[in-house]
Order: sequence, then structure tokens, then C-alpha cells
Amino acid sequence: MKKLSTLFSLLLFCSVLAFAQTRIVTGTVRDATGEAIPGVAIRLKGTNEGVSTNALGAFKINVPPGAVLTVRAIGFEAQELTVGDTQNLNITLKSSNTALTEVVVTALGVKREKRTLTYATQEVSGNALVDAKQDNLINAIAGKVAGVQITNSSGMPGSSSQILIRGNSSLFGDNTALIVIDGVPVDNGEAGNPGGPLGNGGTTNRGGDIDPNVIESINVLKGAAATALYGSAGSRGVVLITTKNGKSGNGKPVVTFSSSYSFENPILPKFRIYMPRG
Repeated sequence: MKKLSTLFSLLLFCSVLAFAQTRIVTGTVRDATGEAIPGVAIRLKGTNEGVSTNALGAFKINVPPGAVLTVRAIGFEAQELTVGDTQNLNITLKSSNTALTEVVVTALGVKREKRTLTYATQEVSGNALVDAKQDNLINAIAGKVAGVQITNSSGMPGSSSQILIRGNSSLFGDNTALIVIDGVPVDNGEAGNPGGPLGNGGTTNRGGDIDPNVIESINVLKGAAATALYGSAGSRGVVLITTKNGKSGNGKPVVTFSSSYSFENPILPKFRIYMPRG
């Protein structure tokens, strides 16, 4: 019993000593112009403990001796600093020009920063198309791009789908968007129905032949400025599809596999055959 009491006292003493070694450090975080930055994450390196700056860029954190703080904020370069004996920290973060840069594909092999574009474009990732679990690629785009209208001729498997970008642009001509796969225009008409209006339900549209699993991304180009490269056909809007290709890495091959299946139970009418007597 005496040994147990001595051990408990020793553990209590160590806990009190460790608590006494920690101290409170305050500080502020500002940008290069001196403006306070709210919402900056201040964390003890190697742990999950941390705080965030308030609306005035100020923070207060409890740190042990020799602690290293990591300072991170969106749009700024991350910093690490050793606290030492300082009680008050004044931290200045440098802006990061590449933190919010987004690159989009505007044509085959042509990439531009999204913020430099003077026209409307919207991107859909290949993973989002696969997650939609649609047997027709056109239906998989539904609800993912603003200004795009998807019309399905029926709910039957293999039915055709029509895609319109910013409504109809012609009273008598074709209004469906131009589909371009890796720089090659693709006819989205219905098989077995040449010259017929798309969406009348004759057969499926050719966009249904495209496998979503091989698509890296889809960029929907809207307006004359965005689609001028594709001539008069681009006036209806362009669905620019970029397929997956090999990527340089650590030299190890990577194989991805996915599958899906569905069952349809047709409802067939029942017929009775009456044979005349006599």
C-alpha cells in the first residue's frame, strides 16, 4: 500500500511539473500591408492542438518549452516558427499567387488560367461523371453545369438525350451543343435516324457511346467568344471532352477498375387467343 501511494504521488508531481512548464503565448497575424488576417490556423507542430485567429487577427495558445508553431491560411504561404522565450508574436504572412490558381482546358492541348478568361466556362471532373451512374454521358452532365438543359426523350434504356447550352440559337437548324473529344468533333445524332431531330426517341444518341470512365474532365464553353475556334458549329456551345492519358510518376503502373450493372423488368401485356368454333 505504501508503494502504491508513493507511485501515485510521483505521477501527480510529474503532471504538475509538466503543467507548470507550459505557458500562454499571444500574438497577431497580418499580411504584407499590415491588415489583420482572420481565420488563420495556428497549430503545435506534430500535434492536433491549435487555435484560429479572431476577426482582429489575434490568437492565444498554450505552448510547451521549445514549441514550433505552424501558421497556415488560404491564399498565403505557410510558415513555421519556434516560440522560444517570446510572450507575444507578430507574424506576417506572404501572399501566395498560386494558391487559388485554376487551370482549365479551352481547346486541344491549350490550357489557360481560369481567372484570365474573358468568357464563361465550367468544368466537370471525370469522377463526378462516374459517380452519376448513368448509361448515357449526356444524362450524367445534368445538374452539374449552369445554363445547360438536358432533355431525355423517355425513361426507357437506350433512349436519346438532347443537350442545349443557353437555350435555342436557331429556329430551323440544329440547336444541340457541339461535342469535341480530344480536338475531334463528334456527331451526337441518333443512329439509324439520319437528318432527324435529336430527341425523338428513335434510337440512342451517339453521346451514349462515350464511356465516362475514360474521361479526365469536361469543359463546357458558352458564348461566341468561347466557341469562336469551332466556327459556326460552336455557336450552339461546345462540350469539350478531355480523355485520360499516361502520366509521369514514380514509374509504378497504376490500374483502376470499376463496374456497374442494372436490371430491367419489362411489363408485357397478356394476350388471349380465341379460336372460333365451327
